[in-house]
Amino acid sequence: MKKILFFLVILILLLLGGFFYFRHQVYFSHGNEKAVIVFEVKKGEGNAIIASNLESKKIISHKFYFYYYIYTNHLLNKIMPGVYMLSGNLSIPEVAHVITNPEAQAVKLTFPEGLTTKDMAELLKKNNFDGAGFLQLVNNIPDSFRTRYAFLTDTKISSLEGYLFPDTYFFKKDLTAESIAKKMLDNFENRIDDTLLAEIKTQNKKLNEVIILASIVEKEVPTAADMKIVAGIFENRLDAGMPLQSDATLSYVLDDTVSSHTIEQTKIASPYNTYANKGLPPGPIANPGMQAILAVVSPQKSDYAYFLTAGTGADKKTYYAKTYDEHLANKQRAGL
Repeated sequence: MKKILFFLVILILLLLGGFFYFRHQVYFSHGNEKAVIVFEVKKGEGNAIIASNLESKKIISHKFYFYYYIYTNHLLNKIMPGVYMLSGNLSIPEVAHVITNPEAQAVKLTFPEGLTTKDMAELLKKNNFDGAGFLQLVNNIPDSFRTRYAFLTDTKISSLEGYLFPDTYFFKKDLTAESIAKKMLDNFENRIDDTLLAEIKTQNKKLNEVIILASIVEKEVPTAADMKIVAGIFENRLDAGMPLQSDATLSYVLDDTVSSHTIEQTKIASPYNTYANKGLPPGPIANPGMQAILAVVSPQKSDYAYFLTAGTGADKKTYYAKTYDEHLANKQRAGL
């Protein structure tokens, strides 16, 4: 009788231990993915598939615990299709709360190459983010940013213009302007890796000068091939002490989108006027993409001394010339 009682006690303890272990796994376990990642629930995916995907992404420890939780809490078929920002730091109840709540869905925003920070702020505002706060932060770099990002320690950099990497991002709906800027700066830091920085140093160039020229190249011409040629033309002009004569820099001052300006406009008083001033402007005029940056780092040498770009969209075309007379002929051919 004592033996039976003993085994019963052991059995009860094992069952209780198993119960509490299982409950702990369901309510308090975490996945191994500690970074915040993009997780998409596609339309038509069932609970079992979603649970498996959460496990494969290491957001949860095991799909069974997740499935048990949503079953016992009457959340079956209440998971909303959409994009979410999740990590293994969340417990299963927290994960379930997020993906059953439409307000928790992430917003997908694409910032094309060549947008100014003002353009970015407008895009953020249209998607219900703090565009005004973003622009304020961009033009008044916090000391914490200069401490965190080595490329911002240069005192000549007075704005984040040029360093907010254009890309597709997923933002939580309640993300602050500071967090948005950090995501974009983190992306820039990852793209401008040690190999690229070493190449820039080998060529006796400075990163901030590369970004300034890349921003001009980005706004001037549409293709990677054109960017390399134009970067070479600009480099030749800088070496020869000639003004860049970029209409893109004038557009930055005048806030327009025209490809050619009047003689009067080329005389406007501004440090960004590369018709009136030799050398680079004091800062970038937009946020360049990787193609423009690489074009400036490794420009293509050519005999061209002039270029112009005409047209819009898919019809945009670049004309090159070796002499000023050829350049004037190209302007006539392009209708400028």
